[in-house]
Amino acid sequence: MKSDMDSDSLITDYMSLDTDGKRSYFYNTAKYEKDSAYAAEKDFAKLFKRRNYNRNLNYLIEKDYSKKTLSFYDQFKSVKLVTTDSEIPRWRIEKEFVKINNIQCQKAVTDYKGRTWEAYFSKDYPVNDGPYKFSGLPGLVVSIKDSEGQHMFNLIQIKKMKTLFDRVPENSRKMSENEYKKLMKNYTFIPSEDFEAFNADTKAGTIGVQLKDGYTVQYNVKELEKSVRKGETIDDEILRRLKRTNNPIERD
Repeated sequence: MKSDMDSDSLITDYMSLDTDGKRSYFYNTAKYEKDSAYAAEKDFAKLFKRRNYNRNLNYLIEKDYSKKTLSFYDQFKSVKLVTTDSEIPRWRIEKEFVKINNIQCQKAVTDYKGRTWEAYFSKDYPVNDGPYKFSGLPGLVVSIKDSEGQHMFNLIQIKKMKTLFDRVPENSRKMSENEYKKLMKNYTFIPSEDFEAFNADTKAGTIGVQLKDGYTVQYNVKELEKSVRKGETIDDEILRRLKRTNNPIERD
């Protein structure tokens, strides 16, 4: 993912797509591992030591196959939000076949949410689903990227789960997609309003941050110092890293 239009750097993170054949959940693995750990232990020190994840991947997507509904969960500061989306990608299936990680795949293309997407799906897995909001192909989406190479999802592994994802946020405030996009587009990061906790460990050389939207991350001070721009401070670099993307998956 290219989260910053003004930068050439790409961000790689790990997501999970859980399904029982009736519904699916797409979420950031590290986020919910942290959430589960904190719910069980209430230990901030241990929380900060867990694997970091990109703040723009805070969301959860729930698809109900029989009802053909999609719910998108996110959080704005301390408020839990949910939107519903009925727009399904309209695919053009092409006669191009390739093998990806020894999986036989076929190409499909769609114009969706302001971008052109190129996908490869496999009929070997009878799940008409894929990462993010992508679904509707006669098989599992194994790889998909936009035409500009700014966003990409690749299947890493498939495994059987003992239990289905069960951490759907409760009491979420419902809003339309347009309301949600406007809220996020106009969002300005304000430390005094967004920080929940801030911890500096001088001995370990780390800085731990927790935001009111639940996001937690730990930074290595030496790595931050290498990235600090001329005339700025480590605090400026932290704020830059905590800002939301200016290159969202969905365009207006």
